[in-house]
Amino acid sequence: MPHQRRIEGLIAGMTLEEKIGQLGAFADALRPFAFEVNPETFARDAEQVREQIRNGRVGALFNGVGAAEGREAQRIAVEESRLGIPLLLGADVIHGMRTVFPIPLGEAASFEPYLAERTARATAKEATAAGIHWTFAPMVDVARDQRWGRVAETSGEDVYLSCEFATARVRGFQGDDLTAPDSLLTTPKHFAAYGAISAGLDYNFVDMAPQTLRDVHLPPFKAAIDAGALTLMSSFNDINGVPASANRELLTDILRGEWKFEGFVVSDYTSDLELIAHGYASDEADAAQKALSAGLDMSLQSGIYAGHVATLVAEGRLSMDEVDEAVRRVLHVKAAVGLFDDPYRCLDAEREADQSHIAAHDALARDCARRSIVLLKNDGDLLPLKKTGQRIALIGPFAQDTANLGGCWNIFGDASRMVDVETGVRAALDDPSALVVVPGSGIEDALDGGLDAAVAAARDADVVLLAVGEPHEFSGEAQSRTQIVLPAAQQALAEAVAATGTQLVIVLRNGRALALEGAVRDAQAILVGWFLGTQTGPAIADVVFGDYSPSARLPVSFPQDAGQQPYFYNHPATGRPNVPGTPRFFQTRWREVTHAALYPFGHGLSYTRFDYGVPQLDTQTLGWDDTLTIRTRIANSGTRDGEEVVQLYLRDRTASRVRPVRELKRFRKIALAAGESQDVEFTLTRADLEFHGVDNRPVAEPGLFDLWVAPSSAVGEAVPFELLAP
Repeated sequence: MPHQRRIEGLIAGMTLEEKIGQLGAFADALRPFAFEVNPETFARDAEQVREQIRNGRVGALFNGVGAAEGREAQRIAVEESRLGIPLLLGADVIHGMRTVFPIPLGEAASFEPYLAERTARATAKEATAAGIHWTFAPMVDVARDQRWGRVAETSGEDVYLSCEFATARVRGFQGDDLTAPDSLLTTPKHFAAYGAISAGLDYNFVDMAPQTLRDVHLPPFKAAIDAGALTLMSSFNDINGVPASANRELLTDILRGEWKFEGFVVSDYTSDLELIAHGYASDEADAAQKALSAGLDMSLQSGIYAGHVATLVAEGRLSMDEVDEAVRRVLHVKAAVGLFDDPYRCLDAEREADQSHIAAHDALARDCARRSIVLLKNDGDLLPLKKTGQRIALIGPFAQDTANLGGCWNIFGDASRMVDVETGVRAALDDPSALVVVPGSGIEDALDGGLDAAVAAARDADVVLLAVGEPHEFSGEAQSRTQIVLPAAQQALAEAVAATGTQLVIVLRNGRALALEGAVRDAQAILVGWFLGTQTGPAIADVVFGDYSPSARLPVSFPQDAGQQPYFYNHPATGRPNVPGTPRFFQTRWREVTHAALYPFGHGLSYTRFDYGVPQLDTQTLGWDDTLTIRTRIANSGTRDGEEVVQLYLRDRTASRVRPVRELKRFRKIALAAGESQDVEFTLTRADLEFHGVDNRPVAEPGLFDLWVAPSSAVGEAVPFELLAP
């Protein structure tokens, strides 16, 4: 490790209390603090925190913001504490700082990892200017149950897509040089399997096969570490009865033993203390002992390390070597990000005051937002709308709303820069007076006269844009839902507007896949708008009026019914699959609906048409150490330029463990002019065919595979090939 001699010298000279201090992260009471996302539990006042810093009892502060105040906290640490060890200043900076970009789920819909790298880079510049070294992002959990509120923070239900976006975001946040003033240290979270909580209920238990853990839930973390991540955050859940925050197999055997991770693991907010509520620890001391021994290096906010580690060492329940190793990891990260050489990096008030980046970041936010919008349906080519000669009624509680543009975990965003749907649509029209705006209903409640006004506006219009969906508080932590549908008041609004017979375009605002019902499901056109951030209005207008042809694809499957959850496209095969056109009984299906999505993973339309040729393989037999090349001709047979996400899926026909019906292995977004064609090439190797076998070891098994190159996970023509034995 670099700086090793300096770190070992510090450890040799530290008292036990100073060592324990490096293992604690506490709420930043010296700067404006985001209490709306972290409760005031265990709060300390500013003077208490200053004194603790002077005494070397604080390793990190979190969720405060401001360069000047941060500089003062750092000054106390490096000039007034005995050893001068700098603080690490962290925050929940998830999908934008002052400029708010689409929620991670929406951004993943772009199928453009490089776009996420660019937005993370912009976010890092703004966050580091505001006195932040360290972000508790990206979230890389794989989310397969849309009832879970934190789906919004993920990249969706697919492993490969999640890995690609995890890699991109780590690179974007951190940049090329961890010591640079605009490098933001990342914390991939939540380690691990948080996206597999039972029933989509936040903080719930996880019960799964170890092979599923390794095949589905661990790969994005490994991808993030390979991209340079130096800290991880543990998850709230248990895994097969052992809480993740005290899971030695996870935090030590896999992370340090197999993956050779050299950074540190921080608990989620008080998750170490919660070992008691789990019934895994008897009291705070027991929780501290089990967490630290397992490999949880830094305690976030609970203070149980500060309160009990010294006694645990004195009693022989923790060794000094265990404490030293955790301290070593924390100091290694502080050295790696340059804090020992420049403790005041990211703490420049003049840089924070510089707003020259706003125009460029707004332009990026608009481009990212429009690239995140998924066109689910467009019967009769209703979209794009005309900018002139068409009377448009914009109806719905989100037509003029700005409070819900940023989505969950938007805690530092500049609300004054948020652009609503009405503003964006009106600005795009040649005749702004052609737009009539009516709320029609509240988000969850009816409005007096709202339906009557909405019906009147719809009858007088040529087309209705109906802006409906979820408020931001329906997504995020502790926001699980049993019914992933529109609130009743909005559904009633949709039914009333649809009954007028006026052509209807649904513009959804959502943090998860929804079970669309009635008039919403049956509308002529449906756009998935997610929570798009600062430039919501202009981005929606760009797509609605055709200045940008939609190119996003679903990173999560939209179910036919909420009762299908958990639902994901890459489910294991069953012995009685539901085969279209065969008798309905004694197959894998519900009484009410088939075992299929309403709109599958990877689905999305454009304003043009793309035709796929049959995939051409350079060989029908893949040698054990060889490469398979696949080429497919993609043609834009429509009349408009457009972009297409070309997706490659595999299925292992016969294996020692039941395999998924399809798995995404590659994708590529291409731009084609009207009438243009292009050969898209992918390559695969044996490593792409591996899974964890019955012995929990990675294995690729010789045999037949099916391959699709297709526009979604539910269509395409399968082409076989065979993996040969070594």
